Amino acid sequence: MMRLAAILYSLISTALAGTAVIAVLSAGMVSVAAILWAAGAGFVLAAPASWLVARHLYTG
Repeated sequence: MMRLAAILYSLISTALAGTAVIAVLSAGMVSVAAILWAAGAGFVLAAPASWLVARHLYTG
């Protein structure tokens, strides 16, 4: 299940980080720090999300 979670992490992290960056830019925060914080938050939040999705897919 760990391999499945790792594969899913590569997909989910880019989606969450991209969504967070777009949300920050849409809010008018165009500083480099805000963009990096949003991308980092997306990557961090993707870890439990990919684990939950992998567990759901693995158990059926």
